[in-house]
Amino acid sequence: MSASIDEAKLKELLKSAVVEVLEERRELVKEIVEEAIEEIALTRAINEGLATEASSRQEVFALLDSTS
Repeated sequence: MSASIDEAKLKELLKSAVVEVLEERRELVKEIVEEAIEEIALTRAINEGLATEASSRQEVFALLDSTS
């Protein structure tokens, strides 16, 4: 005897399983999202830095000294 399950029931079971895993592993999901956001921000910062004019070492240290 073979068990048959319709597509709608299978879809509903799969959704329930995913929701349950996400609820149980909330901290893991949070860490994954945070890391993805950090990677996006870092990529944007790198691209912005590549598109701007380079600064001399002296200019960088002068700026750092003026903020302290």
